[in-house]
Amino acid sequence: MRIDIAFISAPICRQPLRSASLEIGAIAEFEGIVRAQENGAHIEGLHYEAYEGMAKKVMRAIFEGLANEHPCDAVEFIHRLGWVPVGESSLYIRVQSKHRGPAFGFLQECINRMKKDAPIWKVNQNE
Repeated sequence: MRIDIAFISAPICRQPLRSASLEIGAIAEFEGIVRAQENGAHIEGLHYEAYEGMAKKVMRAIFEGLANEHPCDAVEFIHRLGWVPVGESSLYIRVQSKHRGPAFGFLQECINRMKKDAPIWKVNQNE
């Protein structure tokens, strides 16, 4: 499985699709957008921090483990760090698989495990 992991400080720009194989039948994407409220309070944006080296290792381990449960051919993961204003993307994930079931399952479980295990934090800030 091809794994691409990036942490960036600029707005997320999706890269053109590089198909992992001619057998790809499903592409599932998730884009996390910063909302105007966090825990019931109005915010202007969020500040994201990560222990980047460890976060990359944790995310790679998550992806490799998920590939056993939800076989996929490729995953692209981009997480923004620093200040992200309301309405902009903080996270983008694209999964390629032969079938939609594994792609959707991989994507959903990836987000759940990332929130639980990866050393990535968000801090409410009204700037």
